[in-house]
Amino acid sequence: MKTQKFLSAAFLAFAMVVTSASFAQKTVMVGGAAMYPSKNIIENAVNSKDHTTLVAAVKAAGLVETLQGAGPFTVFAPTNMAFDKLPKGTVETLVKPENKKMLTNILTYHVVSGKMNAKDIDKAIKAGNGKATLKTVSGGTLTAWMKGKDLYLTDEKGGSSKVTIADVNQSNGVIHVVDTVLMPKS
Repeated sequence: MKTQKFLSAAFLAFAMVVTSASFAQKTVMVGGAAMYPSKNIIENAVNSKDHTTLVAAVKAAGLVETLQGAGPFTVFAPTNMAFDKLPKGTVETLVKPENKKMLTNILTYHVVSGKMNAKDIDKAIKAGNGKATLKTVSGGTLTAWMKGKDLYLTDEKGGSSKVTIADVNQSNGVIHVVDTVLMPKS
């Protein structure tokens, strides 16, 4: 009986530690939906009304399973308005099956392996004397830099994107919402 009470108490203490650890990361609202740290990138993204174009593109590229994987990933997630900045017809062209390779390259250019929250990126920027080079999953690079308190990314074509919502924690990484689609060199 004492052993059973001890085991019950030990299990309860373990459950409290696990529960408090998962609540240590706050739930953030993105696109009118709560982004739960206990859910993966895809489970959260599909609920954001600001990311319907991104979700459709991820599905067209066949990246859903990858972004549901263990990761961790750092995703710079363009909003629908970011995609709207592209020349008219670009998104419609990219989601065609014959352009899957190009779409995949663009989307994976927005992903960095590992979990880098805003503090990690800021630390890398300071260590790099004002700039940090981030290697993307596609093999390209993004340059992170600060303007005042705002975090920006410059792509390989010289375009820049502002992080509008940082540190949206996921079970398999972190999302930083960006206002412009980042473009790889090729």
